[in-house]
Amino acid sequence: MSAQGDQGYRAYATEDMVTGEGVAVELPVASVPLRMASGAIDLVVTIVLLIAVAIGFGVLTANTSDAVAYTFAILGSVLVLVVIPTTVETLSRGKSLGKWALGLRVVRDDGGPVTARHALTRALIGSIEVLGMSGVPAVVASMIHPRAKRLGDMAAGTYAVTERAKLRLNPPPLMPPQLAGWAAGADIATLPAGLAIAVRQFLSRAHGMGPQARAALGQQLVGEALKHVAPPPPPGHHPETVLAAIIADRRRRDSERLAREDALRHRLLPR
Repeated sequence: MSAQGDQGYRAYATEDMVTGEGVAVELPVASVPLRMASGAIDLVVTIVLLIAVAIGFGVLTANTSDAVAYTFAILGSVLVLVVIPTTVETLSRGKSLGKWALGLRVVRDDGGPVTARHALTRALIGSIEVLGMSGVPAVVASMIHPRAKRLGDMAAGTYAVTERAKLRLNPPPLMPPQLAGWAAGADIATLPAGLAIAVRQFLSRAHGMGPQARAALGQQLVGEALKHVAPPPPPGHHPETVLAAIIADRRRRDSERLAREDALRHRLLPR
């Protein structure tokens, strides 16, 4: 497939996560106002901590030289602006006090929990874009990015989701009866995540596309999907029917595999 064609189907899969084989989950991205409110709460907490640390270090360095006091001031700033946010966000798996209050959480781009590396990157850049630049770059970037990412999120590969909204799971395609026999006996490998998402989204949105674009993208997707299938389906079937059969049977196989693994786990590790 050409680079242009590859971008055509990948455009369908830029904002979704995948669970299992080709099951696209659109995580509820936190809105910009929610993120701003969460950030305001965290900013108040940070200012209070900075004042408390400044007072504490001021007492400790009252009778020392200016160089020692300056060193303690730097250490206190790093502690409040970097160490504490990184530790809290890592241990809480993506939450701060502001995010906890508003039901938000930071996750990786693949939907998984953040690690210390992600939290540290966010804290380092956040101290500059939020405190050093009054939050202007963070707000502008969040308003432009489709996932409301600030600069720290872009660098860390994370974004914020809201836990108070239900996940939207696209309904899986049904197996076309005319291809059920072929699909059951065919060797259908696991599709790449981006392709699986693209196929599912195409099947769910095809009815709203123009006839020419629908036919072109359907041919493009089925050609890419058949690279992972042997033998090919019997001739004469519509591309959308073939794509539905591939995705439906892969889902069936993965469900059966997960059920076998779960049964084996219960046999080896009884309650």
